[in-house]
Amino acid sequence: MLRIVDTSGQMLLSYKEGKFDRDSWKKYMDDSVPGAASLCLNDMNECISAGFSMEKDFLPVLDRVFHDEERRNKAIRSFRQVTDGLDLKIKEKFGRSIDADVILYLGLCNGAGWVTGIGDRLTVLVGIEKLIELNWCDPVSMAGLIFHELGHVYHSQYGEYQHDISTYSDRFIRQLFVEGVAMVFEQELIGDPFFYQQDRDGWQNWCRENLEYIKQSFQDDLKTMNPENQRYFGDWVRFEGYGDVGYYLGTDLVRYLLRDESFDVVINYGIENIRAGYTRYMGREE
Repeated sequence: MLRIVDTSGQMLLSYKEGKFDRDSWKKYMDDSVPGAASLCLNDMNECISAGFSMEKDFLPVLDRVFHDEERRNKAIRSFRQVTDGLDLKIKEKFGRSIDADVILYLGLCNGAGWVTGIGDRLTVLVGIEKLIELNWCDPVSMAGLIFHELGHVYHSQYGEYQHDISTYSDRFIRQLFVEGVAMVFEQELIGDPFFYQQDRDGWQNWCRENLEYIKQSFQDDLKTMNPENQRYFGDWVRFEGYGDVGYYLGTDLVRYLLRDESFDVVINYGIENIRAGYTRYMGREE
């Protein structure tokens, strides 16, 4: 069963006189999302070890949650709107329910959406501080975020999500595939096969017009691609000036595979099937 948890009524207890207070935040977390505080703190400490600053990179984002009442309330309304009746909507579209929690919470800049395990439950953590920073507070952005993360959860619960990966090449082919699965899940729930929350400033038109170029570049890059030089996944990297191009390519790959097999069959692909499907996709004639 999908459980929805909204901790917005307790979030502001994390502040003293309008300033974020870590001890107060930890109490809020322990009371509202037991088991999540250590995950958030460990993730934050890793970022600080990598060169980020609590004062410059974290506190301004966290303090904005308290002071930006308009965006905060908009995000809360959107979360409630998007999650209302969501379990039934998933059952109607895909025939099965997801067994997970979706939690709106105040994190430590750990990501707008984060799938993790808390206790014995798979959990989608929706971080309001990142939603406000990214201005993803409207219902459309909220739906895209939550539905995409639940696509990964559905894949993990009803398909083969963990794969035995031995090379960077297989790693990035798999990433293309799993992000494409989540994108298709997201699009189907929204009811629009052309929906991409990344579609700003002509992003989708450019990707569509340059699809063959993207495909060939990805294939060429596979020979030397690693986490440091990949340019397809994440809005912090750019492919010809555009972020998240791998999500468009991955969606097209999975849509291609769905021509011949159902969604529930495709999500059960092992790495050999993923690699074979990718090879067919890359070599097909339009």
